[in-house]
Amino acid sequence: MQPSIIIELDEQNFRPVIEDSANTPVLIHFWAPSMPESSNVIADLQRFAQQYQGVVQVALLNCEQQPALASQFGVQSLPTIALFSNGQAVDGMGGEQSIEAIMQMLNKHLPSQEDLQLKQAIEMMEAAQHAEALALLQALPEELNQRGDIKLAIADCLLETQQFDLASSQLESIPLEYQDSYYKGLIAKLQLHLQAADSPEIQLLEQQYQQAPDDLSVLSELALQYHQVNRDEEALELLMQVLKQDLHALDGEIKKACMDILAALGQGNSLASRYRRQLYSLLY
Repeated sequence: MQPSIIIELDEQNFRPVIEDSANTPVLIHFWAPSMPESSNVIADLQRFAQQYQGVVQVALLNCEQQPALASQFGVQSLPTIALFSNGQAVDGMGGEQSIEAIMQMLNKHLPSQEDLQLKQAIEMMEAAQHAEALALLQALPEELNQRGDIKLAIADCLLETQQFDLASSQLESIPLEYQDSYYKGLIAKLQLHLQAADSPEIQLLEQQYQQAPDDLSVLSELALQYHQVNRDEEALELLMQVLKQDLHALDGEIKKACMDILAALGQGNSLASRYRRQLYSLLY
């Protein structure tokens, strides 16, 4: 069982808690043990506090133990719920309330679920968890995904997860007003990749492939070189065009190369998912 994260207010801690509402809103439940109708919702508030930790702080004030403090807050009846923000009471309700009614009141003041999801994604990016952040960002509603700042964040995650083709397409769609220093930094990162991904060795293999497109050994080596520099879509496309004609081409080496690249990209990679479906349709 998780430990309680609800604050029990007293004369020593109530001022710091109220002052901290400048950073995180504080929901205070004024109650008394002798009044069951004021304690019925406490278990629900505990679950709420765990779910919304970091978004809103929940505090309890036992008015029987702290009558002077209850008087300072001006509490006239129990139970009472009050929401504090920036040191001031901004909303409240008197009488016995369900957690649903309390949530309805809070929804007028707290960030939306989408805002929380975006905040979590940004925190993940700051912690270098770009694959997880990308999944959260892409799951946002379509209207949010079209915002310039979110499109930039998605492009950043795509670059960090080495999905360079998708990152390039994403950056091409950034509105002009969002093409700031952040955008320019992402463009520079993409250009560095493109320069590194066009080595003399790859250029030579590309020439050999153009001269002998039926030489599957050259094609296989070119695909693997593409993969080495994260040009995975080009690599998979080369291999797949052969496998569509002959699943056992080059004594199975083409299929093995394709499966190795898909395995290296992992289950969560959208490019791998697309080509994995194509390969499975040929296999089965």
